Amino acid sequence: MRLGKVVGNVVATRKDPRLVGNKLLIVQPFLIRGDDLVLSEHEMLVAIDTVDAGIGEDVLYVMGSPALRAGEQDGGPVDAAVVGIVDSIELAKSGSR
Repeated sequence: MRLGKVVGNVVATRKDPRLVGNKLLIVQPFLIRGDDLVLSEHEMLVAIDTVDAGIGEDVLYVMGSPALRAGEQDGGPVDAAVVGIVDSIELAKSGSR
Protein backbone atom coordinates (compact mmCIF):
# COMPACT_ATOMS: atom_id res chain seq x y z
CA MET A 1 0.00 0.00 0.00
CA ARG A 2 1.00 3.58 -0.59
CA LEU A 3 0.01 6.93 0.90
CA GLY A 4 -1.40 9.82 -1.09
CA LYS A 5 -3.76 12.80 -1.03
CA VAL A 6 -6.87 13.14 -3.15
CA VAL A 7 -6.45 16.35 -5.14
CA GLY A 8 -9.27 16.06 -7.67
CA ASN A 9 -11.90 14.06 -9.53
CA VAL A 10 -12.07 12.81 -13.10
CA VAL A 11 -15.37 12.77 -14.98
CA ALA A 12 -15.41 10.52 -18.04
CA THR A 13 -18.81 10.06 -19.63
CA ARG A 14 -17.41 7.61 -22.18
CA LYS A 15 -15.32 4.82 -20.67
CA ASP A 16 -14.90 1.07 -20.55
CA PRO A 17 -18.24 -0.44 -19.44
CA ARG A 18 -16.51 -2.15 -16.49
CA LEU A 19 -15.71 1.30 -15.05
CA VAL A 20 -19.30 2.56 -15.15
CA GLY A 21 -20.48 3.39 -11.65
CA ASN A 22 -16.96 3.90 -10.25
CA LYS A 23 -15.78 7.29 -9.03
CA LEU A 24 -12.35 8.24 -10.39
CA LEU A 25 -9.98 10.25 -8.18
CA ILE A 26 -6.75 12.12 -8.86
CA VAL A 27 -4.25 11.07 -6.18
CA GLN A 28 -0.94 12.80 -5.47
CA PRO A 29 1.51 10.39 -3.79
CA PHE A 30 3.36 11.19 -0.58
CA LEU A 31 7.15 10.81 -0.46
CA ILE A 32 9.29 10.40 2.66
CA ARG A 33 11.92 13.15 2.85
CA GLY A 34 14.05 12.85 5.95
CA ASP A 35 11.62 12.88 8.86
CA ASP A 36 8.72 14.35 6.87
CA LEU A 37 6.07 13.29 4.39
CA VAL A 38 5.83 15.59 1.38
CA LEU A 39 3.61 15.46 -1.67
CA SER A 40 5.29 14.43 -4.91
CA GLU A 41 5.76 17.49 -7.10
CA HIS A 42 5.95 15.50 -10.32
CA GLU A 43 3.51 12.63 -10.04
CA MET A 44 -0.25 12.22 -9.92
CA LEU A 45 -2.37 9.23 -10.82
CA VAL A 46 -5.98 8.35 -11.46
CA ALA A 47 -7.45 5.70 -9.16
CA ILE A 48 -10.87 4.16 -8.72
CA ASP A 49 -12.45 4.92 -5.37
CA THR A 50 -13.60 1.93 -3.30
CA VAL A 51 -14.11 3.82 -0.01
CA ASP A 52 -15.94 7.05 -0.94
CA ALA A 53 -12.93 9.32 -0.38
CA GLY A 54 -13.09 13.03 -1.13
CA ILE A 55 -10.83 15.86 -2.20
CA GLY A 56 -8.32 16.82 0.50
CA GLU A 57 -8.33 13.44 2.25
CA ASP A 58 -5.20 11.41 2.85
CA VAL A 59 -5.70 7.91 1.49
CA LEU A 60 -4.16 4.48 1.12
CA TYR A 61 -3.97 3.25 -2.45
CA VAL A 62 -2.72 0.15 -4.22
CA MET A 63 -1.41 -0.33 -7.72
CA GLY A 64 -1.17 -3.21 -10.18
CA SER A 65 -2.82 -6.54 -9.53
CA PRO A 66 -4.03 -5.60 -6.00
CA ALA A 67 -5.95 -2.71 -7.60
CA LEU A 68 -7.68 -5.17 -9.92
CA ARG A 69 -8.95 -7.08 -6.88
CA ALA A 70 -10.09 -3.96 -5.00
CA GLY A 71 -13.83 -3.46 -4.97
CA GLU A 72 -15.69 -5.35 -7.65
CA GLN A 73 -13.71 -4.63 -10.80
CA ASP A 74 -14.29 -7.96 -12.54
CA GLY A 75 -11.11 -7.69 -14.58
CA GLY A 76 -11.65 -4.07 -15.56
CA PRO A 77 -8.83 -1.84 -16.83
CA VAL A 78 -7.67 -0.65 -13.39
CA ASP A 79 -4.10 0.19 -12.44
CA ALA A 80 -4.72 2.03 -9.12
CA ALA A 81 -7.43 1.90 -6.44
CA VAL A 82 -8.04 3.92 -3.28
CA VAL A 83 -8.65 1.34 -0.54
CA GLY A 84 -8.58 3.36 2.69
CA ILE A 85 -9.05 6.81 4.19
CA VAL A 86 -6.26 7.75 6.62
CA ASP A 87 -7.22 9.16 10.02
CA SER A 88 -3.69 10.05 11.11
CA ILE A 89 -0.05 9.51 10.20
CA GLU A 90 2.79 9.37 12.72
CA LEU A 91 6.44 9.13 11.69
CA ALA A 92 9.14 8.40 14.23
CA LYS A 93 12.07 10.80 14.02
CA SER A 94 15.07 9.07 12.47
CA GLY A 95 17.24 9.87 15.49
CA SER A 96 14.80 8.41 18.02
CA ARG A 97 14.74 4.77 19.09
